[in-house]
Amino acid sequence: MKKNKFDISEFVNVETEQTVVFELVKRVKLRRKESRFSQKKLADRSGVSYASIRRFENTGDISLASLIKIGEALDCLSDFHELFKNRKITSLKDIKL
Repeated sequence: MKKNKFDISEFVNVETEQTVVFELVKRVKLRRKESRFSQKKLADRSGVSYASIRRFENTGDISLASLIKIGEALDCLSDFHELFKNRKITSLKDIKL
């Protein structure tokens, strides 16, 4: 994935949009390779264009609809149920020990 911008996470340990995208791309590529799919085979199985898959793996840019199709083709559709599940902590009272 190309780095086009300065990313503060290079200097301090914080989550940024760039680090989240980078890690997501890395996991999708790993799953694709574990499934022994080329980018072209994943395109055929998912219905997402080969160019879109290439762009995603190089830049992290993809539509949500296409990402869900890729998730389905890689048998990871249920992983999307985990997004935004954690409650937002706004106070120490929100933390359950």
